[in-house]
Amino acid sequence: MVIIIGCGYIGRALGARLAGGGNPVTGVVRSAESAARLPALGIRPLQRDLLEDPLERLDTAGADVFHLAPPPGEGREDPLTARLIQTFAERGQPRRLVYVGTTGVYGDCGGDWVDETRTPQPAADRALRRWDAEERLRAWHAAGGGELVILRVAGIYACDRLPLARIETGQPVVAADEAPWSNRIHAEDLVRICLAAMERAPDGSLYNVCDGHPSTMTDYFLSVAAAAGVEAPPQIPLAQAPGRVSAGMLSYLRESRRLSNHKLLDELSIELRYPTLEAGLAACFPAG
Repeated sequence: MVIIIGCGYIGRALGARLAGGGNPVTGVVRSAESAARLPALGIRPLQRDLLEDPLERLDTAGADVFHLAPPPGEGREDPLTARLIQTFAERGQPRRLVYVGTTGVYGDCGGDWVDETRTPQPAADRALRRWDAEERLRAWHAAGGGELVILRVAGIYACDRLPLARIETGQPVVAADEAPWSNRIHAEDLVRICLAAMERAPDGSLYNVCDGHPSTMTDYFLSVAAAAGVEAPPQIPLAQAPGRVSAGMLSYLRESRRLSNHKLLDELSIELRYPTLEAGLAACFPAG
């Protein structure tokens, strides 16, 4: 039995792959709209608000659990993960849990190359919530819960997950020479990595999930615009960004790091289908 907690964009792709291979898959979602999208993919929907609703139908004993549900949007803790751990104690421990977290837990690294030995220094509340989830899951694992693999995932992109609307409306980006380093992973490669982590990662493993070819955030937007054949967004000095870009974007602009994926590729024997942004964009906008 496979359970996908937070069966959204990535969860649906993951669940469809597993169901297509003959695995019984349950996808836990909060809204009726999300639940209605699952049966056609071979996924049994379970509609629950993980913070509020009873979870007596969440049969986790011996299951393979993918935890993709984001924490609440406020605070510095993740009560959703805390409740899941309590549910495991009541309904049965899973065989293995793969947690899909974020590389944001590293905080600002000043553009340094970062591997899994780097001490996390989360600063933004969104990263602190994810760090809290990791810490809770490590404590659960150490106390005799199921096996655990943690994936720290960079920015996810795909052909239908590109910032085209932002670019086409002329929203500015930071000047190229001031832009922070950023990292990404194609959605299709992320799904394959999730499957590999569940299947063959050593218990207790931690991986950076990225394509290993970082670029600046401005380079990313310019590359998308060029591939799509639309006008490049205007560039502004970093000092002008407050008030000109969203609060969320501003928080990303305050952090810069380049992520290594050597451990991921070596230990899981993964060969990325889209090892660079150029390869990913070429699939979205084929020449001719």
